[in-house]
Amino acid sequence: MGDITYLPLQNGSWAYLAAFQDVYTKRVVGWQVLGSMPEELVVSALRRALLSRQPAKGLLVHSDRGGQYGGNGYRGLLTKWQAMRSMSRKGECYDNAQAESLWSRVKTEVLLGRSAFASLTEAQADLTIYFDYYNQQRRHSALGYECPHTFEQQALLTKTQFCLN
Repeated sequence: MGDITYLPLQNGSWAYLAAFQDVYTKRVVGWQVLGSMPEELVVSALRRALLSRQPAKGLLVHSDRGGQYGGNGYRGLLTKWQAMRSMSRKGECYDNAQAESLWSRVKTEVLLGRSAFASLTEAQADLTIYFDYYNQQRRHSALGYECPHTFEQQALLTKTQFCLN
């Protein structure tokens, strides 16, 4: 699932964060932060996600209806990886609820009482640390209070054991 959010900077401008999250494991698998939000923002985040996961043909990649998700570069990358594009229904905000939940956590836990990041560079650095923590240590009630990494490892082990029996 992919989405974009705005992050405040102290100079009054914005940083834009695009991320893709595995719906099953809650792992953030690809992300990018830029000072603007061209199509390349989501293409770069998706490229990182695809390269890190090496998904099988037919992966479903969901997003809201933002213009960046309809561009030629984005659609071309999905085609190259034989992935299918899914978009929220018009006017149906709940179709992307998991992404909105992630943004709530990011803004609460990364800003930690600050009103804004000092700079784009600080936002990039802080998010690098946060997403490593989020994937490797942060527990989720939806995952039985495991972190995404542990949950994923247990799911893979279970799948392997099931296949061997």
